[in-house]
Amino acid sequence: MPDPLGSFAYTWPFYAAVALAYLLGSVPFGLVLTKLAGLGDIRNIGSGNIGATNVLRTGRKGLAAATLLLDGGKGAVAVLIAAQYGPDMAVLASGGVLLGHCFPVWLRFKGGKGVATAIGVWLALSWPVGLIACAIWLVVAAVLRYSSVAALVALAVAPLVAWQIDGPQYAELGAFIAALVWIRHHENIARLLRGKEGRINLSRSKKTET
Repeated sequence: MPDPLGSFAYTWPFYAAVALAYLLGSVPFGLVLTKLAGLGDIRNIGSGNIGATNVLRTGRKGLAAATLLLDGGKGAVAVLIAAQYGPDMAVLASGGVLLGHCFPVWLRFKGGKGVATAIGVWLALSWPVGLIACAIWLVVAAVLRYSSVAALVALAVAPLVAWQIDGPQYAELGAFIAALVWIRHHENIARLLRGKEGRINLSRSKKTET
């Protein structure tokens, strides 16, 4: 990993990678798709979040699926492009794209919670870690029926898996991703502690916030 205080002639490409990944991550697909569909501002619906789960509250499953894929896709695209210039660049782009999604400059830094984008990052950066995270999400969600808990557990375990498969650099990135997603889920955690977090309703195919 480059020294951030090193020569700018050497470090500027890395700063550029973070900035470009941030801008890609900050594209609010949930907001854009719902507006294009004539549903208004998704921030005025349900939880006010711009992610796929809140888009699902509009009753448009197709839009929710598209939001999920695009939010995950932008994480993967940022990593795949940056990886062409080395693993350090890929790691930095991973952090940048996730920060962009969670804190987009266009929306006064009030963005999504980062789960789909984080999974997209992992699938592109280290597909075994990404697949294991997805599997953990599915198992925890099926057993406990809390979407938020499933996401928090999956991304908390990811750094441990990354350490075993890819080494400390990816594990450190995983810890950053997990911390950021946990911070963005502070409201869900508070509801869980109060016993007021909604469960996944299989009969209506609706989920709690993630």
